[in-house]
Amino acid sequence: MMEKIRALRGREAKILGHEDFFESAVTIPVLEHQGEACVILEERTSWLKKNPGEISFPGGRIEQGDGSALEAAIRETCEELGLNRQDLEYVGPLDILLTPFNVLIYPFVCQVRKNAVIKPNSSECKSLLYVPLAYLLETEPITSEVAVKLVPSADYPYELIPGGKDYPWRDGTYAQFFYVWQGHVIWGLTARILEHFLSLLK
Repeated sequence: MMEKIRALRGREAKILGHEDFFESAVTIPVLEHQGEACVILEERTSWLKKNPGEISFPGGRIEQGDGSALEAAIRETCEELGLNRQDLEYVGPLDILLTPFNVLIYPFVCQVRKNAVIKPNSSECKSLLYVPLAYLLETEPITSEVAVKLVPSADYPYELIPGGKDYPWRDGTYAQFFYVWQGHVIWGLTARILEHFLSLLK
């Protein structure tokens, strides 16, 4: 047994329970557009099953064949923006986003090279938003909160815990951010990642 314990030396830590989460990866693509440093966001098409019509970063699910979260983010970005791998220069990672509803997102900042030709995939992307970073850095987002509550399942074994059904479960809150640009509302997980990115630039 002690040998098994010692074998943990040098083990790389992971996020506990990550295999039970929907794991995805996104890029925060930045580029010079019309003389300004901008971040690219997508307006999703109306017929998509998930988040139709909303504003998001390019990215998607981490597939089994992806060598890493970064590879997944770049693969999805190239598919959605019609880019080649060499059109993107990897800059660095942002903090991993762990949500209370079983979604895990790995965000990465990438710079779109100057001569890259962007051809968005019309099956997923209705339009692209080139939002100036100067505007975002000068704009305070609208903020709010969502309550997060633990609700045990119908067959929960209350008899095994102190207090049974009267156990004082902890409640939590989840911060929400909203950015408005030219009539478009950037909110949800996208705005949370964007707010984190902007905080690192201030």
